[in-house]
Amino acid sequence: MDSTTTTSAPGTAPAAPQATPGVAVRLTEAAINQVKAVIKAQGFEGYFFSIRVVPAGCSGLGYDLNLVKESKAGDTIWEQDGVKIATDPMSVQYLSGTEIDYVSAITGAGFKFNNPNAKSSCGCGTSFTT
Repeated sequence: MDSTTTTSAPGTAPAAPQATPGVAVRLTEAAINQVKAVIKAQGFEGYFFSIRVVPAGCSGLGYDLNLVKESKAGDTIWEQDGVKIATDPMSVQYLSGTEIDYVSAITGAGFKFNNPNAKSSCGCGTSFTT
């Protein structure tokens, strides 16, 4: 896994990324492949995969995933296997140690979060509490 992190101005490439042993989130190979496929299909080369925690759902917090052209000021930015990832400082505290997988089953497909900080989640798995 090739992980680096830094904070920078929106949309700018970090001048000297630093290796980070505790990057907030790790994507599985299936998740990386899905993000790359969507980026390619949508013509979003160079975009960031933005991962944020937002107020949502019946458990209080939810995950917000987007492809964004530019990161925001103060974002933590890193790259994993060719995917640029960005998250905001507030979300880092909720995401630390999280693994994101992409699963496909007969009932549907989507990103699955293995978040060690979540004390409980709703029945559908889209929101959580800490």
